[in-house]
Amino acid sequence: MNQKRLMTGVFLCVPLLLVIGFLVNKQYADWNTSAEGKQNEKLYPLLHTTKEVQASGKSIKSNATLAAIGDILLHDTVYNDAKDENGYNFTPMFSPIKDMLAAPDFLIANQESTPAGVELGVSSYPLFNSPKEIVKSLQDVGVDAVTTANNHSLDQGEKGLLSAIDYYEKISMPYVGAFKSQEDKERIRTFNVNGIKFALLSYTYGTNGIPVPKGKDYLVNLIDEQNMIQEVKKAKSMNVDLVVLSLHWGNEYQRFPTEEQERLANVLTENGVDIIFGHHPHVLQPIQTYKTSDGRDAVVIYSLGNFLSGQKDDFKDIGGMVTVQVEKTMKPGRSKIAYPSIEFQPTFVSENHYNNYRIYPLEFAKKNGLIGYSEEEMVSHMVNGLPE
Repeated sequence: MNQKRLMTGVFLCVPLLLVIGFLVNKQYADWNTSAEGKQNEKLYPLLHTTKEVQASGKSIKSNATLAAIGDILLHDTVYNDAKDENGYNFTPMFSPIKDMLAAPDFLIANQESTPAGVELGVSSYPLFNSPKEIVKSLQDVGVDAVTTANNHSLDQGEKGLLSAIDYYEKISMPYVGAFKSQEDKERIRTFNVNGIKFALLSYTYGTNGIPVPKGKDYLVNLIDEQNMIQEVKKAKSMNVDLVVLSLHWGNEYQRFPTEEQERLANVLTENGVDIIFGHHPHVLQPIQTYKTSDGRDAVVIYSLGNFLSGQKDDFKDIGGMVTVQVEKTMKPGRSKIAYPSIEFQPTFVSENHYNNYRIYPLEFAKKNGLIGYSEEEMVSHMVNGLPE
């Protein structure tokens, strides 16, 4: 009898204990959920407010170094020196200045002699045709893009120009100034370097009297103020921070710009161009900074001279690399571009009886008796501006 009562009591207690346990657990969960909710109500608005406070009134800065070198104009003495059992190798010619070329964030070279390749027969002045290997060497030493609008663009006609473009595309070397089609020409080249976006355009005064084939004006960009201004406007509509131009202009072997160069530089910078890298004179011409009417700063390097060529003496074997530090300051709703520094590093093309071509820093060349001019003299010529 007692055993029956005990068993009945156990059966009655177990469900009761289970119900009590369920109720206790639910109450604890409700308390916990309520406490988390209150904590989150405090936490999320606090984090959101803190983020807004941290961003309010702050400016963000980006920096990039844009650099350019002068004419790559391969006379026969240069490409003959580069010839080896596998074709042509120009890379050793750049070896003394490889660290200099590797330093900037973005480097532009002016490929003046069209590299149509041996298939068309390499040639020198007056109708140049260079080995294609020069482009690969430029890429290997740090060049990020080549400008191709110059007076030798059509030395090998449309066929030569298209052959060069085929190779640029084959090795993924960006090019601008000479194009394979209207669609190619209309594609504005833009680059983003460290958060600074710029467009790169290239134009030449002419093509040495060689006519551009009828109906194929796209082959070479010629200097035409209105067309250039329209293209600059198109580039600026692409949300770029800078418009950079390569201009083939001026008088050969003249160490200072012409009045026409100065006038055109003023027109272009007033119409939205920010940096001009000049070429064609084959000697160095000074750097000039401008303050435009809309408050922008603009930089014009009138000529970077020859960087690698067979020309010598009378400053034709002195070139260099200009480096423009670009600083972008972003504030809510606006941004501003400034140039904290503009540096010029002069170089010298050395050879020994038209063999063993090498590009040296000018100071090294001076110290080793290769040339009489000093780095200080050439830097002064470049950075002291135009004569009064």
